[in-house]
Amino acid sequence: MPHELENPVVVDFPLRGEGWMAVTTPAARVPSHGVDLLGQRYAYDFVKVDDRPGVHVHPTSTLVASTVGGRTTECYAWGSPVHAPFDAEVVAAIDGVAERGWINPFREVARMLWNGITFRPEKIPSILGNHVILRAGEIFAGFAHLAPGSVGVAAGQRVRAGEVIGRVGHTGNSTSPHLHFQLMDSADLMTANGIACAFAAYDVRQGDGTWQRVERGIPDSRERIRAVAR
Repeated sequence: MPHELENPVVVDFPLRGEGWMAVTTPAARVPSHGVDLLGQRYAYDFVKVDDRPGVHVHPTSTLVASTVGGRTTECYAWGSPVHAPFDAEVVAAIDGVAERGWINPFREVARMLWNGITFRPEKIPSILGNHVILRAGEIFAGFAHLAPGSVGVAAGQRVRAGEVIGRVGHTGNSTSPHLHFQLMDSADLMTANGIACAFAAYDVRQGDGTWQRVERGIPDSRERIRAVAR
């Protein structure tokens, strides 16, 4: 494990149920998204998958998913509740960004490339989609790509760990419904530095179908994760 991940801030896992997978994680590389922009040095992308080998976020076949695509609302992650990982104050809550009703890999990748080429600070909502930022002391948590109409908190509100703050969606720079989650040192995304993050406890499915508890862990890419009771 890289030295910079040895003393992460530990928070609760923000999702519930099983079948989650960190397709982007600092366990695989740092910066996890390839850039430090927008405080995402140690950010995660969590999708929900089925039991087929590989990364299947939608019940359609691999061929159809990689060409035609599928309906957004049929993706396994779509609509899943997102929970506050600690007691916090809401410092930003953005809703109203429209969601694309169909996931198509070619269109989504082209859209992400265009947003990167034409990036300006005022385009942040088009990149993050509907999003929430929480603050606990000097630690800020960001949650992006939430479903429209699902953000259930407002700036200035206090939330307790475990409270639902929104639902997984497909808004902004998103190739399929997923949760983008990160810790950072500021709510100003143009100046924020990412903070290494681990999760207090979760289960990882083993090859024989059993589950192994992990504490203070940083999920590896392709691990199938199950949330555990707080």
